Amino acid sequence: MSASFKRLKVIDASSEDYISEALEVYSAGGIIAYPAESFYGLGVDPYNERAVEKLFEIKGRSSDKPIPLILSTIEMVETLASELGPKTRRVMELNWPGPLTIIVKANKSLSSRLTAGSDTVAVRIPGSEVARRLVQAIGSPLTTTSANPSNMMPATTAEMVRNYLGDRLDLIIDGGSLPGKLPSTIIDMTQDKPRPVREGLLPFSRILK
Repeated sequence: MSASFKRLKVIDASSEDYISEALEVYSAGGIIAYPAESFYGLGVDPYNERAVEKLFEIKGRSSDKPIPLILSTIEMVETLASELGPKTRRVMELNWPGPLTIIVKANKSLSSRLTAGSDTVAVRIPGSEVARRLVQAIGSPLTTTSANPSNMMPATTAEMVRNYLGDRLDLIIDGGSLPGKLPSTIIDMTQDKPRPVREGLLPFSRILK
């Protein structure tokens, strides 16, 4: 747990206080669990190397696995991507907010820890209003990786998150029980032709059409 915090806090997403609590944790390099579309995710400041390291540590995540980011606007994507073609923008406009993760060419300013040494980054404007409001209030991208140890089932409730990770987190935003089932769909838009990577909640046929 971050030195700045004495104990894990759990706050209901219906409370307006969750924004101020999250901002405090984010600024101090802490770790936030929050509700996304299907599962709970873990968020840290992607520009804080120590915070990113802690994220890998508590999940037991392999260093060769990149970490996706959530954003609140397409303009925010432009700060992360080295290039965004018209086709990519169109896919974003038609499918965001929603359960679609898009792989784009990464800006060189991004940490190689986040990108796993690649030249790409995965981004999404989530369907979760709680997550979008959080990113909007922060004014910066937020990491999004499932709130569970690697190789365990993703958490669909705040209680599951707490049982998995306990006080290794600094804040849990309780958004109730999430539907689970499928994760976000992933599509690679770094080449001329879109490349399906993982089909999730959003069918590839709808995106490619």
